Amino acid sequence: MRSLTARRSHAAWYVVTLSFAALLVFHCAVFAANAPYGIDLDGHAVTLAASTAPAIVLFFTASDCPIANRYEPEILRLEREFGPSGIEFWWVYPNPEDTAAVIRRHQAQFPGSAHVVRDTEQSLVHAAHTTVTPEAAIFIPHNGALREVYRGRIDDRYIAFGQERPAAMRHELENAIAAVLAKHSVPQPGGPPVGCSIVPLGIQNQ
Repeated sequence: MRSLTARRSHAAWYVVTLSFAALLVFHCAVFAANAPYGIDLDGHAVTLAASTAPAIVLFFTASDCPIANRYEPEILRLEREFGPSGIEFWWVYPNPEDTAAVIRRHQAQFPGSAHVVRDTEQSLVHAAHTTVTPEAAIFIPHNGALREVYRGRIDDRYIAFGQERPAAMRHELENAIAAVLAKHSVPQPGGPPVGCSIVPLGIQNQ
């Protein structure tokens, strides 16, 4: 179990940890496509070496994050919309407490995603510079590497902790994916993601 400090208390699950100013300075990440970057639910190493997708979307989620759970139907909708165009979606579980058994139970509530990875070393967290769940990143395979072109919130439904619109006004992840397919400049999110802090390795049992 996470301690109250590591969880930032049960009452403060939702936290905005990126400032809007930080999002204005967007740092692209590049990492090798054939490097192992996590394991699947059977414990096998996962790489992207064989991917021929025009883009790979990483959806960072957690089984115990209510905001991430609220967004999972939206991610499934985007998978249905863009999957036929070859866009590859991966559900990334970066928190140490999300074991294979926990994730299987969680996935049973949101069936439909074919690709799941446990980011056991948080290599994807560092590659994408993500800090919360839910958060998304888009990588484009290029010359044997993956180049990040988007990282941030999925849409603007959550304004801040405790502030939620009835419906999103800006569908930023959807617009970014569409821009990739159209070979246009990828628009960046207009604000920080709101969600649950990703638990750094080594502190979950403190």
